[in-house]
Amino acid sequence: MPQLKPKLFQKAESVNINILPPLIPSASQLEKINLASVTQKWPDNKISNVDKELQDTLVHLELPVAKHNDRVGIAVGSRGIDQLAAVVKQCIDFLQFKGYSPIIIPAMGSHGGASESGQRNVLASFGITEQLMGVPIRAGMETFQVGDLGPDFPVFFSKEAHQVDHLVVLNRIKSHTKFVGTLESGLCKMISIGLGKGKGAGLYHQKAVNLGFFWIEAIAQMIINDYSILFGLALIENQQSQLAHIEAIPGESIIEREKKLLVKAKQLMPSIPFDSLDILMIDEIGKDISGIGMDANITGRHRDIVGDVFSHPHVKRIYVRGLSQKTGGNANGIGLADIVRSQCIESMDMAATYMNAFTALSPEKASIPVFFDTDQQCLAACLHTIGNISPHRLRLVWIKNTAYLTHFYVSEGLQHDIEQNPLVSQQMDWKPIGFDSCGNIVNS
Repeated sequence: MPQLKPKLFQKAESVNINILPPLIPSASQLEKINLASVTQKWPDNKISNVDKELQDTLVHLELPVAKHNDRVGIAVGSRGIDQLAAVVKQCIDFLQFKGYSPIIIPAMGSHGGASESGQRNVLASFGITEQLMGVPIRAGMETFQVGDLGPDFPVFFSKEAHQVDHLVVLNRIKSHTKFVGTLESGLCKMISIGLGKGKGAGLYHQKAVNLGFFWIEAIAQMIINDYSILFGLALIENQQSQLAHIEAIPGESIIEREKKLLVKAKQLMPSIPFDSLDILMIDEIGKDISGIGMDANITGRHRDIVGDVFSHPHVKRIYVRGLSQKTGGNANGIGLADIVRSQCIESMDMAATYMNAFTALSPEKASIPVFFDTDQQCLAACLHTIGNISPHRLRLVWIKNTAYLTHFYVSEGLQHDIEQNPLVSQQMDWKPIGFDSCGNIVNS
């Protein structure tokens, strides 16, 4: 796919907010917004020793005796999972100890711009390289048809995965941002979409518009029936994005066991502990954080052809300040924001963003929101468009990203909510929001 760099986005054009006086609030009004940091109290459910937990679950597997250098493809996705590189490396060591010859196969659909180099780069951003893992990475994008689910519904599978003797699928189990079902984001989705590469992922999302997502289970079952999947390694994170559960599942049991683990994963999902927010300010969005950059289960907002969602915490305006470093310029999900800083636009890899959005049939998620150069300008635009609300009554939450909700800032309008919630504690006195000479926030 050619690099998409329209002239407008070679450098984000500066927009002078003074074109809108007297509608936009002044800097002096913004500085009346008082902030304080808060902490959410979570259960102590972090795995204390990941290496031991992983060893304990792997040792109970009954694997077939490895023949001479049987090759095992370890399917690894594009999500930033706690201690992912260490888990992959230990899985490699375990397979080698059992006499297998492992390789790594990216299982991430069209992510990484649907290219071999792009998918290698995604893995490298998590510390997963041939040098560090000590095994080859086979990132080819070729697929072939392994069957069909009905008329005009072919099933595609990675050529690299087809050529190995066995497979291991490794992924996090969690709620999906696009739909609700008995199987959402996890091992089965990786088997179907991830190993379907760009061709399969694009087709399946098209089918979902009219047919829903039943095919995740159907395709996963087809692959499990036809290929030797030694095991799936299911990972669940807690409210602080730390590993809280690791479980090796025999291949034939993946589907039913994953359905039960999804229930557990949803119980451990974090949330913003307030509702009816005026502004949600997010420091960064990215593919390493969520498939759509910012998890719709956290923001409560989703625009999609299969249905729009507006739920808790019912946010009037979402303001995004930047892209995560590990997203590699993929700004998929930026269209879910109302206002962004121009830094987001300047950092975008248009080709990767468009490829991802169009594969998921979601061009709206690659749409460019209103943008300005500074925090001061962006917040002023947000404040103007939420109605007549004084700075002291403003209900603003400022988070790093949707994966980290333990410590964050809130505005003074949420003081009563804090006092009524025993799981939230205020960590500092209220103090005015501060801006530097360039108009960007200096609170930290």
